[in-house]
Amino acid sequence: MNWTKPLNIVLVNPEIPQNTGNIGRLCVCTNSKLHLIRPLGFSLDKKDIKRAGLDYWPHLNIAVHQSWEDFISKEKPTSLFFATTKSNKSYFNYHFTFETYLIFGNETRGLPSNFYQVYQNQCYTIPMLGEHSRSLNLANAVSVVLFEAVRQLHPTLSKVAPMLSGNLSV
Repeated sequence: MNWTKPLNIVLVNPEIPQNTGNIGRLCVCTNSKLHLIRPLGFSLDKKDIKRAGLDYWPHLNIAVHQSWEDFISKEKPTSLFFATTKSNKSYFNYHFTFETYLIFGNETRGLPSNFYQVYQNQCYTIPMLGEHSRSLNLANAVSVVLFEAVRQLHPTLSKVAPMLSGNLSV
């Protein structure tokens, strides 16, 4: 299934190539565009990222930005959603649009510290029930939020899903 307007996933300074590879694969499967904000903790030529993305990587719609400022200047986003553990607002209460850029920090530090002040009103969290939970794996967090956006923006998808190719492989 190919949707005409892509969603946008933004990874700020990702560190683990396998996570980025998995997120790239997720983007291909949802017709989303992946934006990577430098510095990256790995080379895009590294075999680990391509292994995680499997044969999906050549089909990935990807943009690499030299900095957050470069990203803002080139993309001119009008709607920003920041996923973070440092918010009390649940992503369940966010109304996604096709203009929304879904932004995620890196695996060890999250978003840059100044983002929490500058973008305070645009920060949302994924509620976690576990007593010892701190955060989800980056690729899992992107999956959770992205598919909520897909659910909201493509309400007819649930009616179409049983008629898809029948290939349920992962």
